[in-house]
Amino acid sequence: MPRSKEIQEQMRTKVIEIYQSGKGYKAISKALGLQRTTVRAIIHKWQKHGTVVNLPRSGRPTKITPRAQRQLIREATKDPRTTSKELQASLASIKVSVHDSTIRKRLGKNGLHGRFPRRKPLLSKKNIMARLNFAKKHLNDCQDFWENTLWTDETKVELFGRCVSRYIWRKSNTAFQKKNIIPTVKYGGGSVMVWGFFAASGPGRLAVIDGTMNSTVYQKILKENVRPSVRQLKLKRSWVLQQDNDPKHTSKSTSEWLKKNKMKTLEWPSQSPDLNPIEMLWHDLKKAVHARKPSNKAELQQFCKDEWAKIPPERCKRLVASYRKRLIAVIIRFRGQLLFHTGPCRFGFFFSLNNKKPSFKNCILCLLVLSLTNS
Repeated sequence: MPRSKEIQEQMRTKVIEIYQSGKGYKAISKALGLQRTTVRAIIHKWQKHGTVVNLPRSGRPTKITPRAQRQLIREATKDPRTTSKELQASLASIKVSVHDSTIRKRLGKNGLHGRFPRRKPLLSKKNIMARLNFAKKHLNDCQDFWENTLWTDETKVELFGRCVSRYIWRKSNTAFQKKNIIPTVKYGGGSVMVWGFFAASGPGRLAVIDGTMNSTVYQKILKENVRPSVRQLKLKRSWVLQQDNDPKHTSKSTSEWLKKNKMKTLEWPSQSPDLNPIEMLWHDLKKAVHARKPSNKAELQQFCKDEWAKIPPERCKRLVASYRKRLIAVIIRFRGQLLFHTGPCRFGFFFSLNNKKPSFKNCILCLLVLSLTNS
């Protein structure tokens, strides 16, 4: 038998108010348009429990015992890549039989949710120390230094590559409708490699790379685009060129070319794309280009140039203005260990590293202290 429609709490309260005024079941039923049995049930509940709100219902008892829950959380925390099926088998060993969806729900209630793992470059100890030294060295550089840095990098934009959006809203049995699929072809169906320049004042040149990139091609790109970008962005004479440590950027011939053309470069830690704000602009560019749905490489190339030129200078300015936060994040994340000590620096604090895991509160305090030291 289906459950009857639930009476709203406001209506139940009104039933009690009329009852307390001296009216009987029949009068209340007629005044409020309710069944007499409903009125009687509301009043009896109020007389017994002193309330008209819904009382906790017993419901079906959970099949996951406290012990089983602790085991679930322990195993999922120890190995985040453990599947719900593997956890299901683990619980079976202690004679707890539940569906894998129940396991996912219980983990979710305890703050453990299924997510795609983030991709990040593999860092060696040498890479980690280089990143830390870079962050410490430039932590207190004035904002003018970063505003006169010419940021550069290359990226590949595919014609039918992975779209920016990974999820869609669709109904059941509509998975293969045209609007609900991502078309795929071998090798992305064609792509273009582009090299971009930008500074705090806006986007600079965007060069399309034909063929394989080597030191000679790279030097040609710099020759044709660096000086025009510097003039276009109105950088000061003290401007600095940022480039990563790709072999073609650090080769002997490229180093000599940079020296000959009096281009000062920013020393750069390897495996550090997160320290280059141009990565955010690549995301913006690909999203805008894919939205225009190019149908061939010629259109793809033209759309890349068009959308790069449309990037607002305000977007570039915000990325550079927040650069110090990137350096702070590198320091905080260094081995994930942070400890505060009193010391002789400006605000009576400096931090060093040890084997203790930092709390969220300490990380926020670190951000606050570091922001104050530059105020």
